[in-house]
Order: sequence, then structure tokens, then C-alpha cells
Amino acid sequence: MKEELVDRIENNPKYQELVSKRTGLGLKLGAFVLVMFYAFILTIAFNKEVLATKMGDGLTTIAFPIALGILIISFLTTLIYVRKANGEFEDLTNDIKDDVKDLL
Repeated sequence: MKEELVDRIENNPKYQELVSKRTGLGLKLGAFVLVMFYAFILTIAFNKEVLATKMGDGLTTIAFPIALGILIISFLTTLIYVRKANGEFEDLTNDIKDDVKDLL
């Protein structure tokens, strides 16, 4: 029975859609955050003068607001994924559960 349940879930078009959408979104958001982090680190490594530029009264550099922006954007990308997971992905999961309810 367990094998039949697994086969039925894997062959369900909603499951295929869920896997496709979830993987696509995860890869896109992950790649975006990684590129952003690595761009910051590479800037530090190869052109630190850019980030050492003083701002305003000269007490802080431009690196601080950029790093803060990276943290905020990282939080927002996580929020985007969580909202999608709790909305669209959860609805698809519930539809899949309903489709295989008779085997449980």
C-alpha cells in the first residue's frame, strides 16, 4: 500500500506542479541572495576603496547602509518564500492530500 501511495502522489499533476514551482522559486531567490552576498564580498576583496567612502559627517562609510540593505533584502526574500509556501504551495499540498485520501 505504501508503494501505491508514493506512486500515486508522484504521478499526480498537482505534485509535479508543486515540485516545479517550489524548486524554481527556491533556486531564483537563492541565486539572487548569493549573487548579492558575493558581490559585496568581492567588492570588499578587490575594491575596498568604494566601500570605504565616507558618508555625511564622516563617521560612517557607505559599507554600513549597503550591508544593512543586504540584510533587509535577505529578510524580504525569506518572507516572499514563506508567504508563497503558506499560500499557493500549501493549497497544492492540500489538494494532493485530498486526491490520495482513500489510500491513507
